[in-house]
Amino acid sequence: MSKARTMAAQALALRADQGQPLALWWRDDDAVQPSEPLDRLLQMTAEAGADLTLAVIPAPWDGPRTGRTLADHLGGHPHVRVAVHGWSHQNHAVPGAKSQELAPNRPLPQMRDQLRDGLALLQDLHGPRALPLLVPPWNRIAPDLLPHLAEDGFAALSTFGLETPVPGLAIVNTQLDVIDWHGGRSLRDPDALWRDLAQLAGSGRAHVGLLTHHLVHDAAIWDFLEDVIALAAQNGGQWRSVADLVEKP
Repeated sequence: MSKARTMAAQALALRADQGQPLALWWRDDDAVQPSEPLDRLLQMTAEAGADLTLAVIPAPWDGPRTGRTLADHLGGHPHVRVAVHGWSHQNHAVPGAKSQELAPNRPLPQMRDQLRDGLALLQDLHGPRALPLLVPPWNRIAPDLLPHLAEDGFAALSTFGLETPVPGLAIVNTQLDVIDWHGGRSLRDPDALWRDLAQLAGSGRAHVGLLTHHLVHDAAIWDFLEDVIALAAQNGGQWRSVADLVEKP
């Protein structure tokens, strides 16, 4: 066992011993249709007793809308909730800027219409499984959109990193992204991930969000996720549904 993993285990165990176990929640992005990687994720989380939030793209720019096939497939998985992952996951950022669908250069009414349509579509397909939770593609959102999300039907927002309050919304960000997006798209340095988890557990925050993307996982990522599950189980970490965290932060 690495020193960093031991530090993470000790930080989780200390929280549990103090009667304040760390709440962990799991968000996985870019779902559209059933797939073998999705089935592996569904099985992994079900066996771990880990509630899963799938960020579903309503209308991918390079393919058909998500539909009844995914909704029916998830019907046998009561531990899964779905969130609105933008509209099409198409990059509208200006040249040279970081990728962003909900970009500040776009017309505000167009983005609002698309987000309302995305929420309505997922609610129609998934019923109560669909949360009024917006997950912006690439974890970026135009500031001008924020004041309108509540009136457009959203109760919560999830991006990445530290939470910045938004009036009328619960903020439930992720903090642990397992993928090294700029270094080959495999697993980030495991010791760096364990150190991040230890720091987050020791910070006193109530919950930590794990971020995954099932469609691009390789063997190293799947193995690490199994290790995270084992470490949490052995050291008092508690998997929670994001719906509970929105209602009881």
